[in-house]
Amino acid sequence: MRFEVRALSADNLIETHAVDAADAGEAGQLLRQRRLQPLSIKAAIGAGADSTHTPGRRSKGFSLLLFSTELLALLEAGLSLVEAFEALLDKESSGAARVILERLTRDLREGLRFSAALARQSEIFPPLYVGIVRAAEGTSDLPRALSRYIDYQTRLDTLRNKMLSAAIYPAILLAVGSGVTLFLMAYVVPRFAGVYQGSGRSLPVLSQLMLDWGQFVGQHTATVFWSLLALALALAYWLRRFIRSGRWILFLTRLPGIGERVRVIELSRLYLTTGMLLEGGIPILAALDIVGNTVSPTTREALGVARAIISDGGTLSHGFDSSGLATPVALRLLRVGERSGQMGAMLTRSALFYESESARWIERFAKVFEPLLMTAIGLLVGLIVVLLYMPIFDLAGTLQ
Repeated sequence: MRFEVRALSADNLIETHAVDAADAGEAGQLLRQRRLQPLSIKAAIGAGADSTHTPGRRSKGFSLLLFSTELLALLEAGLSLVEAFEALLDKESSGAARVILERLTRDLREGLRFSAALARQSEIFPPLYVGIVRAAEGTSDLPRALSRYIDYQTRLDTLRNKMLSAAIYPAILLAVGSGVTLFLMAYVVPRFAGVYQGSGRSLPVLSQLMLDWGQFVGQHTATVFWSLLALALALAYWLRRFIRSGRWILFLTRLPGIGERVRVIELSRLYLTTGMLLEGGIPILAALDIVGNTVSPTTREALGVARAIISDGGTLSHGFDSSGLATPVALRLLRVGERSGQMGAMLTRSALFYESESARWIERFAKVFEPLLMTAIGLLVGLIVVLLYMPIFDLAGTLQ
């Protein structure tokens, strides 16, 4: 079976190799014999790999943040790495998590380094995590690296949770408003259409159009139902692929009013990730290669331009500025970091600056958007009701 392997060379460069092996473990061993450290192992397209080695898939029963927190606590208590995993296995009840921990424990007992054992389960542990662990092995300071990753992931989760919290209420409003509108158009309007059908009176244009729709739904209920269901499923499938592709960020950045803010949020994540890797001792070019797997396609292209400038001898500030990845504040802090040798710390500080600013913007946006959305839904439902009752008002005026 052919595997595609991303590996870290002796020069700290990330390379991609094609390897023929019986399984992913053998592929990793072959790379290590060439003095390469595997970061991720996946079956080549059409190779029919086992699903347990599908990159990008995360086990639902395994939390990487919780795993890192518990491992850090055990290591700080004085346990060795193998003893810490044995303790984690003793308390673990989830079947999926036990399988992952058992594989790691077995690999460590066989003499593999911790980073190499993590790389053999690339569907669980991303290159970013493997990279900071490998850098920590070089300095023999794994607890500090884990602490740095926990802080990094906690900050990302905090910002993500704020965005989700801001989106929950509008999502509920949209769901309820869509349900009410669908009920009116699919159930109430067809019955009103039947009442007005034999009146012989001329109706307002909009009322007549809506009642014509009601008559059509009444005559073809099954067809309309299955058509709407198929449309909803197709829309959900497209939306899922759209989000997974990362193009949704590009779409949001093009929206007037919020596009620039969305870009700042993504750049904040870029600064935070890069800063964590640099503080962990990973060389700048290797760090940029790892970060490229965590950003949107557009930012990844800009990151490639910045990497080319830096590899040609340019500075990080010049590379980010030339590729459009540096905000005014981040650019100044990067230049200070280059003079002081604290680029990682300056990138992290830039991320924290924009993180707090983004949190305030999300809160303000939610406070403005929610009443506007509620007003729009109320106007739509009210318009449908008014159009339904306009013929009744007209008939009442005639009787008077």
